[in-house]
Amino acid sequence: MKNRTFIDLSHSIEDGMITYKGLPAPIICDFLSREASQQYYAEGTEFQIGKIALVANTGTYLDAPFHRFAEGKDLSELPLDKVAYLEAVLIDATEGKTRRIGVSYFEGKDLKGKAILVRTGWAKHWRTDQYFENHPFLTADSATFLKQAGVKLVGIDSYNIDDTEVGTRPVHTTLLGAEIPIVEHMCRLELIPNRPFWFSAVPPKVKAFGTFPVRAFAFL
Repeated sequence: MKNRTFIDLSHSIEDGMITYKGLPAPIICDFLSREASQQYYAEGTEFQIGKIALVANTGTYLDAPFHRFAEGKDLSELPLDKVAYLEAVLIDATEGKTRRIGVSYFEGKDLKGKAILVRTGWAKHWRTDQYFENHPFLTADSATFLKQAGVKLVGIDSYNIDDTEVGTRPVHTTLLGAEIPIVEHMCRLELIPNRPFWFSAVPPKVKAFGTFPVRAFAFL
């Protein structure tokens, strides 16, 4: 990995921030403060142990099949070759006249076995009220196309990969049903240059969890 360039594609998780409207913000605090730790260690030696309470859908996070399907693979069962060191393709959907990201954005591209990162530009609204309304999303046909193309993972820098104005979630259903992980709430996709790159977004190995924050990044 010598001389690699890394591009962080994740939002920082901060106390009190809202990722998804209607879900609680994380609470980040000390479990053991540096001051309190001094009673346990020699003079001049201190440590901090943090405590965090959050819902799984916080910050930039990955969806595993279990998020949608009770019988689907959870985070602990997700193969590393689905989430780490993946050849990747950047899809620029910033010039669209519609919120709907259709099949035409993906046609004619070499997608098989790759992570597909969809740049919408919506991350510019992060931590604003606008972020929660009228976001870009993939169509059901796009999800079917990506599944048939044999992609390994799909990421997006938007509020949701699906249209949240209706109760159905066809993109989640199609992709997670095919064991294709999803990464949502990404950012800084505009920093990825027009050249080959790789992508990783590895969650912790948690049983009976289908979603968790990740440190998503590109490298080239």
